[in-house]
Amino acid sequence: MIRRLALMSLPLLLLGTVACTPDRDQPSAAGPSTSSSRPSPFEDCTSLVAEPGAATDGTSKGDRLPELTLTCFTGGAPVDLRDIPGPAVINIWASWCPPCRKELPAFQRLSEQTEGRLRVIGVNTQDSRSAAQSIGEDFGVRFPMLFDQGKAFQRALERSAFPMTVFVGADGGIRHIDTSGALDDAQLAELIRQHLDISVPA
Repeated sequence: MIRRLALMSLPLLLLGTVACTPDRDQPSAAGPSTSSSRPSPFEDCTSLVAEPGAATDGTSKGDRLPELTLTCFTGGAPVDLRDIPGPAVINIWASWCPPCRKELPAFQRLSEQTEGRLRVIGVNTQDSRSAAQSIGEDFGVRFPMLFDQGKAFQRALERSAFPMTVFVGADGGIRHIDTSGALDDAQLAELIRQHLDISVPA
């Protein structure tokens, strides 16, 4: 009798174990998890959509950004990468990547120095919302952030290195992809001068 009761209770015990397993903090199909009650440190993505008449004629120097739509970290409408007007610098990063963390403050300073002349955009990938948010808070990162849990952007570029920075011209063409490691202010300024012909104080 005791053995029969024990066997009957086993499925209930297993069910309880599965139900108590914590879910990983990953975005749902609709976008990043919104379980955190803290406000996002990042700007929303409304500035990333080209204004009417700002679209290019389809010709560009170099390949254009891939036809890919990513979720904005703060929510709202997804962003089509090809709708982002250049010039722009897109930094692909993850919280678990030490060089990524090292260079993020330089990108924030770049965003402040070039406001109105250059868009600085982050793409957080293979990461959790809570970890990315903590890094944004700790480092004072405020520029717009896209969320790419499945590294679709990297796959489309056929690159996998971390960190990675994509330099996009005013015509929407990719001018350079940098995977040399953590960039500092002087290196960023030189790459932008060289590939986007924009002067930035080093």
